[in-house]
Amino acid sequence: MSDTLNGEDKLGAVLFQVQEDLRKLKCSLENITTNERGNTLDIQALDDAIGKTESIIRKHAEDHLKAVTKQVLVLPRIEDFEKNKQIPKWKPALDSVPDVRPQREDLPGPSPGEKHKSALTMRLLCNPTHPNNRAILHQKFGISLPDVNKRSINAGKHQRITTRPVVSLPAIEPKGRNSLATPEEDMGTDTSFLHASIQPKAASLHPRDDSYSSKKGSRSRGHKQLKLETEPRSTCKGSEYTPFCTKTPPPSTASTSVDHKGMMQGTNNLIPKSPQNSPVDVLVNISKYPFTIINGQINPMAADFCHFKQSFSLCWSSVIDALEALTKLLRDFAVPLAKVSGECLLEFSHSLDTGWKKTPPVIGLLTVLENWEEVSDLVLRPGQRYKGEGGMEAAAIHIQSCWRRYLARTAYLSHCRSKWAAGIIAVSWLLHSQRIHVREALQARRFRQLENQRSRAQHLAANWKHIQSSKRTIIHIPSLGYSQRQRRHLRKIDILQNVQTGRLCDVRDENVEVIYVCPRHLGDDILHYYASLLKLDEATVEEDTGTAQASSFSISRFIILTPEAVDYFPTHNMCLSTLLKYSPRTLKRIRNLIQGKQAYILYSTKSGGKTIFTVAEVDVPPGQGDIYSLNQLHETLARLMTQNIDVQRWLFKMDSEHGSRGTASCDVCHLSCYKGALQESHRYGPELWRTERIQESVLPRYLDEIPEWLARYAQPAKTSRYSTWACFLETFLRQGGVVEAYPPSDSVTCLTVDLLLEPSGEVTMLSCGDQLHGSCQLEAIGSTVPQTSVQPETLQSICMRVGQACLQRLIVGYVSVDLATFLNCNTMEQKVWAIDLDLTYSDQLAMTQMLLMVTGGTLNFRTGCLEVPMPNREKCCELQTAAKPPVVHRYAVIGSHLFHSNLSMLYHNVFLMVCKAHGIGFNTKRKQGTIFAVYDGSERCRMGMIAVSEDLQGALVTFARNLSVIHQEISPSKMQGETNFKDLIKEIQDVLQMTVQNKMRAVDDKPAS
Repeated sequence: MSDTLNGEDKLGAVLFQVQEDLRKLKCSLENITTNERGNTLDIQALDDAIGKTESIIRKHAEDHLKAVTKQVLVLPRIEDFEKNKQIPKWKPALDSVPDVRPQREDLPGPSPGEKHKSALTMRLLCNPTHPNNRAILHQKFGISLPDVNKRSINAGKHQRITTRPVVSLPAIEPKGRNSLATPEEDMGTDTSFLHASIQPKAASLHPRDDSYSSKKGSRSRGHKQLKLETEPRSTCKGSEYTPFCTKTPPPSTASTSVDHKGMMQGTNNLIPKSPQNSPVDVLVNISKYPFTIINGQINPMAADFCHFKQSFSLCWSSVIDALEALTKLLRDFAVPLAKVSGECLLEFSHSLDTGWKKTPPVIGLLTVLENWEEVSDLVLRPGQRYKGEGGMEAAAIHIQSCWRRYLARTAYLSHCRSKWAAGIIAVSWLLHSQRIHVREALQARRFRQLENQRSRAQHLAANWKHIQSSKRTIIHIPSLGYSQRQRRHLRKIDILQNVQTGRLCDVRDENVEVIYVCPRHLGDDILHYYASLLKLDEATVEEDTGTAQASSFSISRFIILTPEAVDYFPTHNMCLSTLLKYSPRTLKRIRNLIQGKQAYILYSTKSGGKTIFTVAEVDVPPGQGDIYSLNQLHETLARLMTQNIDVQRWLFKMDSEHGSRGTASCDVCHLSCYKGALQESHRYGPELWRTERIQESVLPRYLDEIPEWLARYAQPAKTSRYSTWACFLETFLRQGGVVEAYPPSDSVTCLTVDLLLEPSGEVTMLSCGDQLHGSCQLEAIGSTVPQTSVQPETLQSICMRVGQACLQRLIVGYVSVDLATFLNCNTMEQKVWAIDLDLTYSDQLAMTQMLLMVTGGTLNFRTGCLEVPMPNREKCCELQTAAKPPVVHRYAVIGSHLFHSNLSMLYHNVFLMVCKAHGIGFNTKRKQGTIFAVYDGSERCRMGMIAVSEDLQGALVTFARNLSVIHQEISPSKMQGETNFKDLIKEIQDVLQMTVQNKMRAVDDKPAS
């Protein structure tokens, strides 16, 4: 085979050399006209002979090329060129041709070196892939081919990608077809050589911006549906073609003509300048080798297909694979007609030969079609695949795969749900087991705590009398045990807790030592004030500086400690017991102080006592509890108003609030149906009115008017917490509450009694006083001690019953009972209602302890008097037996919650000096005067005051006068400040007026009796 190829190569070179010699001879003959003797030669005959010879040689060359193009030719390497034999040159027989040229000297023939150089040049010209091919072609023949590697970047960005294989085209093209072939008279080489040496230019990988974008509308539908597939670049070994891997749709007319013009720039000098060969705009996108595929079948006898197959017979093995893939695609999608571009198919086949993709992509196959837009629309049509070859089988396979996928997906989801459910069950079981374990541990711990508490309670009950008569230490923790929600809305909770500094006065018992846990840091002036108040020598006062975090003030029998957590949580509104819990240094200090001593803790809490009052058989106001809905509120209120027709005002109390913060009221006088109901009750009488049959006539009218009545006339007691009835009602229904009647009288007196439920089972009354109110009639800011509104025997009976009911429920400690007394308008008898029960050490009890400390007196609850011993003024004779000191009665007015914003302008020592200048002070000899209780040393807006006098009227006058003087001293005319002094003075004036009326009534009753 190699010998055959070498022979064919030599024959081609010989033919090429013959054509070259004929051309040179023809050119030389044109320059000769006459000989030296002036004889005319027949040039035309010689020209005809040369042309006839040239046509014969051309025919043989064409036959040779046809034979060569049907075989796979492998060019020899340039390195082996020297080993080949030199090609013999053909020389025509010109002996018969007369020599008519001028006589010149014979030129010597080419040397062997020149022959070797010429042969090497010819080899390089025949190898278009050699890097010196372009330079030799331009040097020998003046042909400038475009260099794709040296194009500018900007030009490359605006050109489309056009990939074409380099193949050897036929030597003779049919006439009328656009090609690179030119007449031999105007070309310096043969057309077959030109086709074998010129490579098409490469285009940019980026899409065209100008011409391509202008035609984008015509192919936008295909681009939206077909996704371009990009593969890595590869190179075909042993071939002249290096394909690009990006496939694009067939180029438009404008873009392809631009590319064609750029490629033809290097061959402009080969095109004759005659009018017949002038440049003509041609639709370049029309393929030179098109053929048609009908219904996915190729007619092998079609002229266009035979021409394409004959033209690309050298690479038909790669074309056939792409062609089979294309026909299979067209059959599968039942495409009736497809016009194939031969050049694009050849280009696509070369990309498959590189092995970059085993299966040809659909978009790549469609790009070889001239009508690719119509075909792509048809291929992308839903269900089109099932209309083509094997459509039934493909549909069945697709249905089966979808069904199997559905079954697998369903099974997978079921498995996931089962796995998730198993995990949830396992986690739930683990949490349940852990919760049971924790609950059992907490129950066991709580049981141990209860057992410990019972044993301690039993020990305390058994040894209470001994404890009361021996030395002991009392730890006072004045903590307000409110919930977090209640404490969140409280202002200055630390000052409210420190109102009970009067607990320090427990040291009046010589066997008692007091540890007072203070919620605020007290200044030295306050500490020295209490030291002098307790009549202790200031020389014994020592300030404890042992710890930096806990401030304390120690005296021989009492010590004041402030937990260090007060500085850690300044804005959290924690109760004092919680702050003490987070203060380890203070707890350690308390443990060291009580080590080896008998000690017990007194702390405060909050609790209701309706059930206790019921057990104690004490009168309570009509009402109903556990109300959580609006309909229940309306029905309950209508029923209570019908049953208690004489009640003029109804109260609404929240279960979770304290004092008057969670209380609202509404008067029945605003009901239009009330007068009619009152007349009917008078007409039937009290006995008949209690029957339900008669009350049913009034109940519907109440139900109709109650909603609007509450919305218009119900008012919260303290608008600082709940501004409107709507806000109050929302919280009331959410947390639950009580509807309760207000005493049906114009003159109602409320009193507070403090009890001590001893562990030994005894009930002791510690304090009692009539309440004084400010702007809110439901909030007490002071009291008069002792109380004078209820007979002592009646009061003591009620207190004993309540105390015994508490002891039956294992309640021990300090209890505060709120009572209300009034005259029944129908019977004119005095009635006492139990209103509230607090398991706490009340503010009134703390102030009473201070009162008893400074006066040295005791409260006689049998007589209802404050008995104060007076010192002897005259010295007794030596022989005369020393008599007991006389006992006098005193009355006191206590104000525990006095507030004035201008008090902060004066320090306590200055304030006491101002009071002393106005005669406000306490006379220790006469046991009467005024005493102040100081709560806080920083803001100084709140304080307590006790006024002691010989009678109640004098105590009230002294208290009101003190308030007036203090207000005038600290309040300029333009800065009155916020205070409750004025409201309290008005309340005292009403009490004085009532006291005067009672005295006058008593004087009138004496003569009658």
